[in-house]
Order: sequence, then C-alpha cells, then structure tokens
Amino acid sequence: MALLNESARGVFVISVTPFRDNGALDLEGVPRLVEFYLARGATGLTILGIMGEAPKLAADESIAFVRAVTRAVAGRVPVVVGVSSPGFAAMRALAGEAMEAGAAGVMVASTPGLRSDDSIYTYFEQVAETLGSIPFVLQDYPLTTGVQIPVGVLKRIIAALPTCVMLKHEDWPGLNKITALRTGEGRRVSILVGNGALFLPEELRRGADGAMTGFAYPEMLSGVVAAHQAGDDQAAADLFDAYLPLARYEQQQGIGLAARKYVLAQRGAIASPAQRRPGRKLTAEDIADIAFLIARQEKRLAAIGKPATK
Repeated sequence: MALLNESARGVFVISVTPFRDNGALDLEGVPRLVEFYLARGATGLTILGIMGEAPKLAADESIAFVRAVTRAVAGRVPVVVGVSSPGFAAMRALAGEAMEAGAAGVMVASTPGLRSDDSIYTYFEQVAETLGSIPFVLQDYPLTTGVQIPVGVLKRIIAALPTCVMLKHEDWPGLNKITALRTGEGRRVSILVGNGALFLPEELRRGADGAMTGFAYPEMLSGVVAAHQAGDDQAAADLFDAYLPLARYEQQQGIGLAARKYVLAQRGAIASPAQRRPGRKLTAEDIADIAFLIARQEKRLAAIGKPATK
C-alpha cells in the first residue's frame, strides 16, 4: 500500500471498534466489518479514532486491532491509524507498529491546553519530528480538544512540515475556514471533513476533498461525495437530505456511538452493539426513535429513486 499523500480524496470511514457482549475485543469480526465498509464505497479506513473508543484499549489491543484491519483490507484501500497521545513515546511506538503492519499514515489531534499560535505550531513541529518520515493527518477538532487553530497557523504548519499531508477538518462552524485554506498560495493538502458529515454538501462545495467520519450508513457519505465529484450538487444534496435526520441523531453527546453501533449491528456489520466500558446503553425509547427515523429514511430514499440497502 502506498503512503498517504496530499491527493487523498473520497471517504475514509471512521471505523467503530467491534467488541463482544462481554467487552472483549472482537478480532474475528474485523473482516466482516471491513467488507461492510468497502462494499458501501469507502476509499479508506480510519481506525482508533475518538468514535473508535481508542482510549479504552490497552496498548497491545490497539496493535492487535491495527494488524487485524490491515490484514483484512489487504492493500485495497489506505488505512489511517489514530495515534494521538499525551506523550510522544507512546505516539511513536503505536505509529511505528501501525506502519509496520501496513498502515498508510497516522492521525494526530492537538493536545489540550495549547493557547498561543506558537505553542500550536511547536506541538505539531514536535509531532513531525517524532514521527519522522511517517505521513500524518492533522485533526483539527476544537470541540473536543479545546484548541482553536487559526488558518494562518495551519498554513504555517503545512508550509513547514511536508509530512503533514491531510487536514481532518472538524471545526464548527468551519465553512469559511475551508474557503480560506483553499485561497492563496502554498502547498495544497487533502481536506477531509468530520463532525458526523452534518455539513458535508456545503464543505464539499467549499473545496473539501471528501469525508473522514463515521455513520451507520456509509453509503450516504460515498454517494454524496460521488455526486459532488460528478458535478451534480443537487443530487448530492437530495441524497444527504434523506439521511440527515439519522445522522443528526447520531451526533448526540453520550448516546451517539451507542446509536451507531446499534444500527451497525442490525445491518450485520458487527456481531454486537457493545461498547467497551464506560459506555452508554440505549433505552427502549431510543430504539423506537431510531426505528422511526430509519422508516422515514427508507421512504425518502424510495422517493428520490435510491432504494435503501440492508
């Protein structure tokens, strides 16, 4: 598999991590999950992200999961591994293991507490030094990290650090940030967007190259990106609109991941909707909400000539 580079585009699905009902890591279920994502248009996979419950895994479990995913992918699409860590020693170790297993690159978010422009730049300069030749995705996610990275700082990082090849854009509101990054001189890097794809059509029209996020119906992500790339933004918006209520439901703090894993289990992507503890459980009312939204979703898809897939 080639290394991740600035030309990456499409949909790098943020994968869930499959567990058994007792909370044990379900490595045997990884091939089924990988095939589910690839069959629905994923052009890459990103693992050990925030929605992948990475902080709940032991170091040896993280490495075992990376190896299971890269083995199942077998070089068909690039795999990006989240390696954010409070310390650079752990980051270096996991990144090295991931690349040895066949990953295409890694993803790093800001450490919390960075306040000045120089401190943000210095942090990512040290990230690049730590990772050496490994290409990395800069995850700009202030809603979680509390770190606001100005456009000027991002451009400074991109100009100075050639191994920073992608921005995972998750600022909110952030449409003008994408516009500013696509304006003027300087090295162009890939921009894939997150935030549950809630602004995907607008972000694509502003210059994003695709999505790096999760959703229980990843075919929506790939379908919207494909329609945009074909020049049909009306079709992209129609498809997005059909799935938006469920995508919005998944973005609830606390139960969003539980909702996503429940639907993925119902669709056969994973054997169990279990989360590694601590985790939230859905109530009967939550499950009824999801059933209602899926029924509405299927009705809307039929109306626009896009029959739902199971």
